Amino acid sequence: MSAPYKQDLPPQGGFPAIKYKRNLPTKGPGGALIFGVVGAICTFGFWRVGQGNLEKRELQRERAWARIHLVPALLAENDRDIYRREQAALVREKEIMKDVKGWEVGAKAYHSKRYTPASIVVI
Repeated sequence: MSAPYKQDLPPQGGFPAIKYKRNLPTKGPGGALIFGVVGAICTFGFWRVGQGNLEKRELQRERAWARIHLVPALLAENDRDIYRREQAALVREKEIMKDVKGWEVGAKAYHSKRYTPASIVVI
């Protein structure tokens, strides 16, 4: 007896393969290239930092030597300023204390042979 229905069978040679893999296009550079570029940029940056440190060290050395060579001139200028101020103070003291008998203009408050600079500078 024959079946009243017709059975559905696969086609000759089978069904085509089902495409289940993701087929995404590659966009942009690969990971190795990105890693290499970042490494190159970091290397260049560290090299520039090193160059900057060398230049900064040289400028500090130059500034230190400039100060060393300027110290005598600055000390001499300061000594001249102190002398001028002391002479002006003596003139003021002489003018203020002219009526006091026995007053010595410029007498030291400390009886010592050592030089003691004025602790108060009158400007």
